[in-house]
Amino acid sequence: MFKIIFSDIDGTLLNAERDLSNYTIETIKKLSNADIPFILISSRMPAAMRHLQKKMHIEHLPLISYNGGLILIDGKSVSSTEIPIHILNRLLSFNKDFDVHLSLFHNDEWYVPRDDFWTQREINNTKVQPEFENNQSVLERWTKENKGAHKIMAMGEEDKIDAIMAFLQQNFKDELHLYRSKPTYIEIAPRAISKLTAVQHLLDNHYKLPLSQSMAFGDNYNDVEMIQGVGMGIAVGNAKPEVLEIAHMVTTPGKEDGVAKSITELLKI
Repeated sequence: MFKIIFSDIDGTLLNAERDLSNYTIETIKKLSNADIPFILISSRMPAAMRHLQKKMHIEHLPLISYNGGLILIDGKSVSSTEIPIHILNRLLSFNKDFDVHLSLFHNDEWYVPRDDFWTQREINNTKVQPEFENNQSVLERWTKENKGAHKIMAMGEEDKIDAIMAFLQQNFKDELHLYRSKPTYIEIAPRAISKLTAVQHLLDNHYKLPLSQSMAFGDNYNDVEMIQGVGMGIAVGNAKPEVLEIAHMVTTPGKEDGVAKSITELLKI
């Protein structure tokens, strides 16, 4: 009945060490044998997902990164939605008074303005090394290259993040998705996309499968549409209350192999 599975990473798939458990790796190998694609779908950049694909032996499968902002098949972009440069410039000039850490992402490029607490935290979380370059010179180069950002991470003290959040909501609420997973973080993405739009794109254009035959796992606000929209949307036990409420089913927490356990039970593999 279910022919494809989509899974979020952080808070959903990884164990307490922020890694893949052996049980999860073995379960995904069984899926490969059953010819059921297991697609990673995350707000992470592609480089922060590939090492996980490698461990599960699924490097040949598509990747959905930046909450659906970038879809890669065989390493090539088949769908790309970016935050335009004019919004980046406005945010940058507003941030001059606050000096909040702004990480800028485009495909496998990740630029940080300095080596600070936030940079080290993200390196630790994602196992990827950024490039050090101030925001202004990145934007000047991207303007010449006609590029925008797939994602911006604003990180800083809560009151400063409040100010950035208010500014973006006031000026760009129709153009941006603002995910605030913690009081000190805002993840900024284009409003035109979501994890569900990316799932739909891949099913329509690549796999030729209906949504009803897809399963998805998640834990956070950016997973809500996907979990509601697929044939079987499953929340891990540690998910946000809003996610638990709309899920078709709730499994054990991510750190306790909730994804692998559900796959084993539901697909009898």
